[in-house]
Amino acid sequence: MIQERLKGTGVALVTPFTKDLAVDYNGLKKLLDFVLDGGVDYLVINGTTAESVTTTAEEKKQILQTIKQHVNGRVPLVYGLGGNNTQELLNSFATTDLNGIDAILSVSPYYNKPSQQGIYQHYVAVAEASPVPVILYNVPGRTGSNVTAETTIKLAAHPNIIGIKEASGNLEQCMAIAKHKPADFMLISGDDVLTLPMISIGAVGVISVLANAFPEKFSNMIRLGLNYDFAKASQLLYDFIDINPLMYEEGNPVGVKALLERFGVCEPAVRMPLVEASAGLRDRLYKLI
Repeated sequence: MIQERLKGTGVALVTPFTKDLAVDYNGLKKLLDFVLDGGVDYLVINGTTAESVTTTAEEKKQILQTIKQHVNGRVPLVYGLGGNNTQELLNSFATTDLNGIDAILSVSPYYNKPSQQGIYQHYVAVAEASPVPVILYNVPGRTGSNVTAETTIKLAAHPNIIGIKEASGNLEQCMAIAKHKPADFMLISGDDVLTLPMISIGAVGVISVLANAFPEKFSNMIRLGLNYDFAKASQLLYDFIDINPLMYEEGNPVGVKALLERFGVCEPAVRMPLVEASAGLRDRLYKLI
């Protein structure tokens, strides 16, 4: 069952760029080796952290193909496929090669702020059209609307919807989902530093930004949490508390790409409207590591 393979640490991969802002496919392979050697459990492709809004359709195809070939089945793959035009999203299933993809991660419709019924109908349509299982993604800070616990539980009844990446930051909402969800429906943290509290109430892991830069340490923390060794896991968590907000201070993935440059993995380049980390942010990041 795919739910068993998507427990633990999923890393929301960045897209490395060259200094002239072309996709750096050699850097991408280097990043893949870095996170896989660090022991992450699965990879999430073409999410927000991948700067998916500023990569072209052709680049997305090539990035996906490069990752499939390089990973060669070593870990499960989840592909980000969402949008706020439901029909356009449904059409995209005909043009996206999902062979070798274990599930899609589909963000709740953003900007147009649909009602709960609208969100529900959108996801049912996506689940009916998708040839692979669907993971919901609730991130109100980006979308402008919240997928409530009640809506999540309704959607969890659909046979092709297998989980939710919950990034609302609302632990009471997460507890309501954990209490009422079907046993095989996955609650996945979308907030790195809230993952241990979420595991304590029933989450099965995380889709992480920090795991790009700290794959081994972050994965170890999650494994300890899933083994209910919260004392040891918390000691690792405390090392991330100060660095986590710096990941987002100037936009994601600006912070984590600055760290990846420091670790010799890839360039810090991001595409506009994002810009590279300021000197001040770099200084604070480098002091913390």
